[in-house]
Amino acid sequence: GHCQAVCPVEAIAIPALTSYLGLQTIDEEQVSGLSGVSTAALLQLMRMRRSCRLFTNDPVELSALTDLVKIGTTAPSGTNSQGWQFVILPKRADVQRLGEATAAFYRDLNKKAANPFYRFISSLVAGEALSNYYKKYYVTIKQGIDDWDTHGVDRLFHGASAAIVVAADQSASCPAEDSLLATQNILLAAQSMGLGTCLIGFVVEAAKRDKRIPTLLQLGDNEHIYSVIACGYSAVTYKRAAGRRVVTPIIIT
Repeated sequence: GHCQAVCPVEAIAIPALTSYLGLQTIDEEQVSGLSGVSTAALLQLMRMRRSCRLFTNDPVELSALTDLVKIGTTAPSGTNSQGWQFVILPKRADVQRLGEATAAFYRDLNKKAANPFYRFISSLVAGEALSNYYKKYYVTIKQGIDDWDTHGVDRLFHGASAAIVVAADQSASCPAEDSLLATQNILLAAQSMGLGTCLIGFVVEAAKRDKRIPTLLQLGDNEHIYSVIACGYSAVTYKRAAGRRVVTPIIIT
């Protein structure tokens, strides 16, 4: 791909690679040359992007979701392996099915974690993982499940009307890093489209331990999930960028 990109007379063609992504919501002719985006404009986009935890009921067009996935593939990948896999959940009902599968895992986990004897036995066999889960997450998870069962309040996907799952083949050089780089591209592109997004880490953790979740998403045995992105239209309008913690980098002298 590099040789094709630097050739001044476009003499190199690689049949397996395409120069155009085939986007439906963006005119690619306007972005086919060198970047004209200022650093200030890019910084503004990055700073105004927030995790959305309150979505409207408005659906997201499938064309926009498909374009987000294609934009995700412009991210760098280790040894240029591009071993990503993406799953689009375009409808609220699809998101709810994934939510139910995730809730089923946490119902079972909470049942085990609530049992002191089970936590003790688990500590002897598998260390303090279950006890730590009980201390940090048990109450929050229980409240979330109860809210869903009793009132239909979605504490997992926050009412998002769509979602994108980012996975990668384990044969890639660094599948986790590749997936997260693609994820960041999707998050920023969604922000530029006026969409809200939120990373749903509880689904990622559940999918590591419950094979029913990747099966539901039609993923192969060698494809692992690294991010789940809730997508939709935010019910909240942000007036300004949020503050950030001050970082002091280490400078090697």
